[in-house]
Formats: sequence, C-alpha cells, structure tokens
Amino acid sequence: MKESLNRSWICLFEVLVQLARRLFLWARREKMAPPAVAASTTTAMVCARQGRLQQRYEGCYRLVSGCIPYMLKEEDGESSCQDVLGRLQVLMISTPKRGDLIFPKGGWEDDESIDEAACREAFEEAGVKGIISATPLGEWIFKSKSKQNSCGLQGACKGFMFGLQVTELLEIWPEQVTHGRRWVPVDEAYGLCRYDWMREALDKLKEQLLFESNFRPLPSPEMDSSSLYMVMPAAAEGTVALC
Repeated sequence: MKESLNRSWICLFEVLVQLARRLFLWARREKMAPPAVAASTTTAMVCARQGRLQQRYEGCYRLVSGCIPYMLKEEDGESSCQDVLGRLQVLMISTPKRGDLIFPKGGWEDDESIDEAACREAFEEAGVKGIISATPLGEWIFKSKSKQNSCGLQGACKGFMFGLQVTELLEIWPEQVTHGRRWVPVDEAYGLCRYDWMREALDKLKEQLLFESNFRPLPSPEMDSSSLYMVMPAAAEGTVALC
C-alpha cells in the first residue's frame, strides 16, 4: 500500500514538472517574439530620399523643384481680391544652424515629374499635402547653401517653384528633426526671406492667385492656434540641410 502511494506521488510530481517546463518554454517564446505593432509601424514609416544618384542636371546646373505652401484664413461673407491677399498665409521652414526661413525645395530626380518633386519636398520637409498649381511661379538661378562663397558655377542650381494650396497638415513628417515650420502672413514673409528670388516668387504667387481665371480659394484646413507658430524640434547632431 505504502509503495503504491509513493508511486502515485512520483507520477504526480513528474506531471507537474512537465507542465512547468511547457509553461516556461511558452513564456520564453512569447518574450522573444517581436510585437505586431512595432512591425506595422516600421512598415508604415516613410523616409525622406537621400543622396543624388537620380538627380537631374541641365548642363552645370543642378535642377531643383520646390513650392510655396499657402492657405487662406477663414472670413465671413464675400471677399474682394485685396481681402484674399489679406487672408493669405504662407508656410516657411527653418534649417539647422540658420536663423532665416526658407520654402521647401530639393533635387528634382529622374523618376518623377517636376510637380511631383515639389509635392514630395513639401511632404518631406514641411509635412504638408495639397493641391499644386499647374503653372510654375517661375525659375531662378541660385547657389546651394554650402557653395555660397565659391567662385564660378560650382554649386549652381536652377530652381522651379510652384504654389501649393495646403489641404492637409501632418503632425509627423520625415524631416521634422531638421526642419521647423511657421505660418506667416504673406506681407511678413517678405522680411523673412534671405534671397531676392524668394521675394520674387512671393510676388508671382500673389499674381497667380489674383489673376488666374481658374483660381478658386478652398477652405483652410482645420488647424488649432498652435499650428500658426514655429515648431522648433531639436536638430539632430551632424545633420546638414541641402539646397
């Protein structure tokens, strides 16, 4: 009788050991498995393009495409042309180690149209999407930031600018670490521009809004008051903003 009881306890102990071992292995597998949320986040993340392997050139000029993102502040009742300019605000962005503001722009690559390049740069640098004008504001010759003091045509760019009516303002965008953004009235933007060609582009935007027959102002996107001020994230160490 006593021997039978001992065998029963031994069998029960072996069962418990096997159960504990299986629980340990299951817990270990769960701990080592990557969480599903992290995988989906990585898949959905969009990165800015890097390098110049697909960069377009025209002779010695690097071709650049950019835009002036803008919106019209809401106003009750009918508005005249002058009211449109009074409600016009443009989006400017900051760059690392620089106190001035610029418009989003960057290299035009060989797998995209010129307006697609402008929209891509607006998304990557300023975190906005919208409706781009079919007619460019113009083209300008300038030098990249890193070659401002160089002689000759080294670092020369030919830039094409467009008006982009903003319909979506993103909270997260690819280059927010190196680019802050700020909405400013168009008259104030003139004083913030570092170069004459930027002020000329603003003139062209105003002309386009006033005189293009197909222009129809869209309602401004929903934005709280904090969106109208500079968002200044900490610049990543060692980052360099290109032309």
